[in-house]
Amino acid sequence: MEIVWQTPANPPERQDYIFRGGRRYVRPYYFEFISHVKNRWAGKNIVDLFAEEFKGRPYDYYVGAVKSGRIQVDGQMVHPMYVVQSSQKISHFLHRHEPPVLAGDVLVLQNEADVLTVYKPASVPVHPCGQYRKNTVVGILQAENGLAPLFPVHRLDRLVSGLLILAKNAEKAESFRQQIEAGLLQKEYIAKVVGVFPEEEQVVDANVNYNAREGRSSVEVCNHIGEVPIGKTACTKFQRISTNGTHSIVLCKPITGRTHQIRVHLQYAGHPIANDMLYLSESVSPRSAKGTGADRAASVMHQPSLLGPSENSHCDENNGHSSEDFDIDPMCTNCPNLAPIGYDGDEEGLWLHCVRYAGPGWSYECPYPDWAFVT
Repeated sequence: MEIVWQTPANPPERQDYIFRGGRRYVRPYYFEFISHVKNRWAGKNIVDLFAEEFKGRPYDYYVGAVKSGRIQVDGQMVHPMYVVQSSQKISHFLHRHEPPVLAGDVLVLQNEADVLTVYKPASVPVHPCGQYRKNTVVGILQAENGLAPLFPVHRLDRLVSGLLILAKNAEKAESFRQQIEAGLLQKEYIAKVVGVFPEEEQVVDANVNYNAREGRSSVEVCNHIGEVPIGKTACTKFQRISTNGTHSIVLCKPITGRTHQIRVHLQYAGHPIANDMLYLSESVSPRSAKGTGADRAASVMHQPSLLGPSENSHCDENNGHSSEDFDIDPMCTNCPNLAPIGYDGDEEGLWLHCVRYAGPGWSYECPYPDWAFVT
């Protein structure tokens, strides 16, 4: 079997995507993951290093990968007992399986000379990160619309849908960045929350502390004089749009931009987002609760890049078991599944949607999603 290795320079193409069961998959491809030997890795042999640091694959896989040249040091094949030294370049060539995303289109809203605005579907990351490269807004726009290069002006969490602004050149991106740093942008989101939200405007002014290990934020309230908060200052204004007695649609205006700020501030206000398994309860475990697959996937982005796809849990029918759409790699620990092992097929988009961004002399808006209308 002829192997064609890809690098970040290989642009995504329309034929790279497979649609199945309401999800967008990426046809697996061969990719080089690169890292450099950390000081604590130095002195270990190459196989033991991988087996200890990257436990997602069996020991025998790493032995075979070294012998076949799929793991190389400084661009050269080595033997399994080779001892690595600090700062050496390690390449792991593997059959990359990206996690699927929900199959919604990335809709172009406005296509101007220097600015592109799109409707980002929930579950699609904005740009390459962690396990995602082609299954991203930037990748899909390049593959399906030939739009590149693009510079995202702001970020939307993977689970969040709505307005995304992208600059078409570095100069325009820098102009937006300066406006953001100067605090000149106004942002508006809508959320579907639990319960009857108060009719009058609510302002939550409470520090947000993000715990990267747990993958979630918490609100900090100082109740004692002289107590120094650890979290960052955060403020969000909320206004009820409608309610049906069970759920409410709420307009959210974050004054600051902290990780999970709207989600945790709504929880603090007693009206968490109605399908947000991470913040519906104070006691929810973000690594084990059913339905939090997207939040768990986000944690993989902090893993060393040599590991590649996550392989921390069992395989099931949601992994798209089929070899009809791509060639099976006999050494790949994900094949014959289309999705990587460990993908949670039950995940859904968060009921949080970006509707408007505005700055000096400009404003961009996005249509409401279907869930935003309660009756």
